[in-house]
Amino acid sequence: MQELKYHRIMLKLGGESLAAAGGSGIDAAQALQIAGRIKEVRELGVDVAIVIGAGNLWRGKVGLEMGMDQATADYMGMLGTVMNALALMDALEHQGVTTRVMTSIEMKTVAEPYIRRRAIRHLEKGRVVIFGGGTGNPYFSTDTAASLRAMEIDADVLIKATKVDGVYDSDPKKNPQAVKFDELTYIDTINRRLAVMDTTSITMCMEHKLPILVLNLWDRGALKKALLGEKVGTIVH
Repeated sequence: MQELKYHRIMLKLGGESLAAAGGSGIDAAQALQIAGRIKEVRELGVDVAIVIGAGNLWRGKVGLEMGMDQATADYMGMLGTVMNALALMDALEHQGVTTRVMTSIEMKTVAEPYIRRRAIRHLEKGRVVIFGGGTGNPYFSTDTAASLRAMEIDADVLIKATKVDGVYDSDPKKNPQAVKFDELTYIDTINRRLAVMDTTSITMCMEHKLPILVLNLWDRGALKKALLGEKVGTIVH
C-alpha cells in the first residue's frame, strides 16, 4: 500500500456542494456522492474533519440587502451550516461511516458542543467529525472556521473542495486562456486576490504554516490521489 502524505485532513466544503442543479436546497444524491468520496479517504486510514458552509440555504449578503443587521444575518448562516452538517452526517452513516457533528453554538439535542479535546478523541477513534456553526461568532466566514479548527485539531492540510481542478489566474469557465497554478505562496494568493479562501483564513494558515490544497472533489479519485502524494490541484504554502 502506498504511503500517505497526509494523515489528518480538514476538508472545507461549500454549502453549494450539497445543492441540486439549481444551486439551492439539499439534494440527497449529492450528499451521498460526497459521502462516498469521504468514505474512500477514511478507508485509507486518514482522519477526516469537515467544515461546511451554508450558501445553498442562506447568504448573509441577501440579509444585508434586505436591511438586516449583519450579526443576525450571520447567525442565520451559522444555523444553516448545522442543517448541512446533519444532512452530510446522515449520508455518511448510510454508507457505514461513523460520524459526529459538533457545533460552536450549543444545541445539545441535535449535536455535541464543540470541545477541542473531544473532537481530537473522535478522530483518533476513526470517526469523521463535522464542525457546524462556523466559529460561533458573526463577521467570520466558514473559511476562517475551517482554518481555525484545522489548527486546533492539528491537521496536516486544509483541503478546499471546489468544482474546478485548482486555482487559475482568471475564471476558466469564462476565459479559455486562463492559466492554472500548480503552487502558490500565501502572499501571492492574497496579493493577486485569487478566489481561494478569504484573506483572514489564508493569513491564519500562513502564520501557522498550514498548507492549503485546492482541488476538484467531483473529479473521482482526485482527493485520494492527493492524499497519496500525487500532484493534484493547486497547493498554497
